[in-house]
Amino acid sequence: MTYLLALDQGTSSSRSIIFDHAGHIVAMAQEEMPQIYPQPGWVEHDPMVIWRSQLATAQRVMAKAGLTAKDIHAVGITNQRETTVVWNLKTGQPIHNAIVWQDRRAEPVCAELRAQGKADMIQAKTGLLVDAYFSGTKLQWLLKNVPDARKQAEAGELAFGTVDSWLMWQLTGGSDSSTRSQALHLTDVSNASRTMLFNVRTNQWDEELLALLDIPANLMPKVKASSADFGSVSSALLGGAIRIGGVAGDQQSALFGQACFKAGMAKNTYGTGCFMLMHTGDQFQTSTNGLLTTSAAQPTRAQAYAIEGSVFVGGAVVQWLRDGLQAIQASGEVQALAQSVPDSGGVMMVPAFTGLGAPYWNPEARGTITGITRGTTMAHIARAALESIAFQSAALLNAMSRDAVANGSRPVNELRVDGGACANDLLLQIQADLLGIPVVRPAVIETTALGAAYLAGLGTGLYAGTDELSAKWRVQRTFLPTMARSKAQERMGEWEHAVRRATAP
Repeated sequence: MTYLLALDQGTSSSRSIIFDHAGHIVAMAQEEMPQIYPQPGWVEHDPMVIWRSQLATAQRVMAKAGLTAKDIHAVGITNQRETTVVWNLKTGQPIHNAIVWQDRRAEPVCAELRAQGKADMIQAKTGLLVDAYFSGTKLQWLLKNVPDARKQAEAGELAFGTVDSWLMWQLTGGSDSSTRSQALHLTDVSNASRTMLFNVRTNQWDEELLALLDIPANLMPKVKASSADFGSVSSALLGGAIRIGGVAGDQQSALFGQACFKAGMAKNTYGTGCFMLMHTGDQFQTSTNGLLTTSAAQPTRAQAYAIEGSVFVGGAVVQWLRDGLQAIQASGEVQALAQSVPDSGGVMMVPAFTGLGAPYWNPEARGTITGITRGTTMAHIARAALESIAFQSAALLNAMSRDAVANGSRPVNELRVDGGACANDLLLQIQADLLGIPVVRPAVIETTALGAAYLAGLGTGLYAGTDELSAKWRVQRTFLPTMARSKAQERMGEWEHAVRRATAP
């Protein structure tokens, strides 16, 4: 029983990965997730598809590895954050599609909160800027717009959760009407901290914030540390009961999987979006540069924090090249296409398909491509698309370093990277050149799932502590900057000019 099963429910796919005690991947299974776009700026998922696809990959990966439930020491869960699910506790059915983190429908409510002068109070309690990105205003929208939702909520018939809560409820009995009453309604501090309803200083749901958004407290899940007893998977689902020992939102899980346990250590995940986190230890630090303060994965009850910046469109720009422009047939082809030209030929792309996240926070921004000439080819556009991922991430790290210096710390001196797009060598070299610091790719780039596995191992006694986990982290390749700093600064100036054009009224 030294194997760990990580359930990694992401925006574009559900995956399950089995790791051995040393953190090596034994087997993996994955299913793509269909995206639902009811109207511009709205993004939804079917919660039942989330659940069924995640369960199917768990069953498939165990069969692939030739393992049974008795071989699995514990299950860890990591998930797309902020995505909001509300379901009926009696029927087990969601009352509406899940509203995905990218969804912007709650922006008018956020604008009203800002106009009312509530932003500073909300940031002081939650570490978050007021934005439709977070779960609280999504939940408010559901209660207002789904028929009878508020009445059912006030009667105690509904439950709210981010995707981790939805999965845990299903795994611990909710999927079967005969065991539904025993299902557990839980979350962890890292996911709770992304709702805009959770006080990260006290690690409790905040009564003032719940009242501000008119949300009944009985909807909320019980909050635990990220390594804790989250119940057991029902034996009927995976052939035997397995303890759930760790839960964390995907970005905090990746920070943990990258062994960034100390203040000043930073990672960037290149997924659908890009998410950069820097650990700040037990210090709650408020950013003055457009970044967020969030709870890091907390293996014990001791509080831990991180500064975070989020890019809404990272690897998704490559999906757009594939599916929207049909410039490539598979995402893996983008590197060769981009490398077929020495540079982008003056083309700059700002992929603000759903507005711009940190450090700009402009929901009205829209995607732009500038610098096109008669000589522009699809290769130039592909290279500009890759560069846009690196430019956005560089803007985040520059803001993060300014915050670090303002708080008496050193700027970030190394960036650990993970996520699907970090397999792209060209992207990581561009990133190192723009940042002027080493960009380090670990031997295991599935660090989001690895973090969940490690949290589960800690929560069930398989590992003694984080020092043991630090010793397991291994480098696969380090990308060193080759561009002169003056040139990198010039390029960042060009990027900021392009951003201004994307955000012009």
